[in-house]
Amino acid sequence: MAELIKIYPENPNEKQIRKVVDCLKSGCVIIYPTDTVYGLGCDLKNSKAVEKLARIKGIKADKANFSLICYDLSHISDYAKIGNPTFKLMKKTLPGPFTFILEASSNIPKMFNGKKKEIGIRIPNNNIAREIVKELGNPLVNTSTYDDDEIIEYTTDPELIKEKYDDLVDIVIDGGIGNNEASTIVNCLGDEPEVVREGLGDIYQYM
Repeated sequence: MAELIKIYPENPNEKQIRKVVDCLKSGCVIIYPTDTVYGLGCDLKNSKAVEKLARIKGIKADKANFSLICYDLSHISDYAKIGNPTFKLMKKTLPGPFTFILEASSNIPKMFNGKKKEIGIRIPNNNIAREIVKELGNPLVNTSTYDDDEIIEYTTDPELIKEKYDDLVDIVIDGGIGNNEASTIVNCLGDEPEVVREGLGDIYQYM
């Protein structure tokens, strides 16, 4: 059974954050709040955890469209190649409810990235997610908690999320009721940024 841990986003408890990070380093998969929907995540550097995350989603790790949760912009150049126009756009919009598709660098583990040359990058405007990444020292591999209900795609109540994923994950963080709308996905691989999924954030006001 997963452990439910209450953490307050306004001022995340350091001891609880360390407890979550220790679990991540040992190969745990967690559910945690972002500024959009609740996310499923694990340590980028733990290959067994990445495989476990892929199994939960019912896909192979090298076929999965996982994204990375980073703490700030200084992390990003370690994992993705980024030009000046894209960097300026990201600086204006992050932290925020956007996922940017960028060219992946060689630092992305092969088993996670497969033969794909791109990677999704997120810096959510949520202190819990960012403090976990900061304490961990590298990004989280992230995917959303998808709900089978056709009307409500994303469950927003962490206690209901725990019921659903109780036997699949190790920790569920209760950071309050989440959003039921996913991030806006912006493809930055071409000459101009292209919105490939309309979500919570309005990127057009920054472009």
